[in-house]
This record gives sequence, structure tokens and C-alpha cells, in this order.
Amino acid sequence: MKTTLEIPDAILRRTKSKAAQQGISLRQFVTEAVAARLQATPANDPKPWMKYFGKLKHLRKETRRINKIIEDASEKIDAEG
Repeated sequence: MKTTLEIPDAILRRTKSKAAQQGISLRQFVTEAVAARLQATPANDPKPWMKYFGKLKHLRKETRRINKIIEDASEKIDAEG
């Protein structure tokens, strides 16, 4: 199948150079790069960000402390105004 892609000039030059260094065609290089990218992304994981969900739970107390400081400062500014 044929398709048309717009690739920034600098990236295309680097891609052509890498393909030439490896002794393969640009078509083969791009095909292998896309295939590698597809393999690296799990197809059955619709939300890859979920593995990081809850990782900052240990900062909740610190967040509450900072929010309290901001709230107190805001009340002080409002009282002065």
C-alpha cells in the first residue's frame, strides 16, 4: 500500500542517513521503525498511564500542608484588602 507522509526535513535526512548506514532502503527502515513502535506499545492496554496511577499518594499530606499555607495567606491578603 502506498501512502504520503509529511516528515520534517531534518528527521528525513537523519532517517535516510541511518538507512544508508544500515544498507537498507528508506522504505524498509521506516517499515521496521513503525513495526518496532507497534510492538513496544501493548495493544491490549488502552490506558498505559494507569500503571502510574496513585504513585504520588505519599505526597498528599504535603499537598494539604501547602494548600493550608496558601489558604491562610489568601485570607490574610483578603483581610488587609
